[in-house]
Amino acid sequence: MCAAPNHRGRPFRPRLRPTAALVVAGACAIGLIAGPAQADGPHPDSKPRPDSQTHPDNNRHDRALREALQGLVGPPDGPPGAIAVLQRGKHVKVYRAGVADLESGRPPHPDDHMRVASIAKAYSGSVALQLVDRGKLRLDDTIGKRLPALPKAWHKVTLRQLLQHTSGLPDFTEEPGFQEAVAADPRRVVDSRRLLDFVADEPLRFKPGSRYRYSNSENIAVALMAEAVTGRPYEELLRRLVYRPLGLRNTSLPRGHLLPRPYVHGYAFEPGQPPEDVSTAFSASWFWASGGVVATPNDMNVFMRAHAGGALLSKATRKQQTKWVNGSSVNPGPGRNKAGLALFQYTTRCGVVYGHTGTIPGYSQFAAATPDGKRSVAVSVNTQLSQQETPELLAKLRKVQEDFVCELFRRR
Repeated sequence: MCAAPNHRGRPFRPRLRPTAALVVAGACAIGLIAGPAQADGPHPDSKPRPDSQTHPDNNRHDRALREALQGLVGPPDGPPGAIAVLQRGKHVKVYRAGVADLESGRPPHPDDHMRVASIAKAYSGSVALQLVDRGKLRLDDTIGKRLPALPKAWHKVTLRQLLQHTSGLPDFTEEPGFQEAVAADPRRVVDSRRLLDFVADEPLRFKPGSRYRYSNSENIAVALMAEAVTGRPYEELLRRLVYRPLGLRNTSLPRGHLLPRPYVHGYAFEPGQPPEDVSTAFSASWFWASGGVVATPNDMNVFMRAHAGGALLSKATRKQQTKWVNGSSVNPGPGRNKAGLALFQYTTRCGVVYGHTGTIPGYSQFAAATPDGKRSVAVSVNTQLSQQETPELLAKLRKVQEDFVCELFRRR
């Protein structure tokens, strides 16, 4: 599905209108940049500076990570480009392979915009959890209390269950009516606050709180709850509670199909066909709080350091956020995952990180940080990978993600 794989591992792929055939311009670029991100984070040490470490062992590890990224962009049906931002304290490195744009052949850059896909759910979760800290919301608030106009069958679902994917809400992106509407006019700007209408006549999939099942409907309801208790548009709440405190100058939630420039172009592949540029093929309003956010790798890295590190929350709310339930085996992140509140725990061969993943036509994303928020990584590729359609490439991507996580824990 768009924004995240569903419980069956299928991607949502709207029948997008074909674009003109693209021709690869020049050879794939691969390189390593050492340089600063743009925005300050909440920690005193979060503003990165170039990592000047030149020890031979570091060079060897850098080379291995570059080669791992290059391995992703090598296959014919693989992503044209990949970029990773890795940060320890104030030291940041940017690794990249391939191209951000097949037409120009330029490499991806950490200040290029991208669709962050389901990582958008971490942003809406951050808004809701901060409102919990402010006494505007409670984790046990129900849909019936805050959103009584939604179907009565959903009224016992709590904010906690929405944030942890244990609500049982039917997923609007799986509905034929939604998929037909997107296919009919992908770029149409719709009323995002009516997205749940696509499943309003459906019951819950299971008793709330009884099991885990990812649903894109949940974070639509989260954003609507935030609006209901504040009287403010969700977009404004994002600016007040997330963008401004973290200095995120290149993060936005657009309504239409256009992306801020410069941007990493996202591509879709069909057997025997040239790659299709789907970067601006659909309106972000179709996915809103569940998958519509656009950010740069630099901004995404800064946000995840704060979100995964609990910098924006009280200790009490943070404790609730990190009560875990078993997640899904199809989650395209490294290692084994468990679900917290708008946050996942990834247990890898090298250590535990907190973060989020996302896939959407044109992009696959992973961003995570150590629980203290002092070490972080964001890995992005510019095509959608899925268990059903690209299992080998997805497995390779997971390995690369884990390699970068391991680099966070490596002694320097």
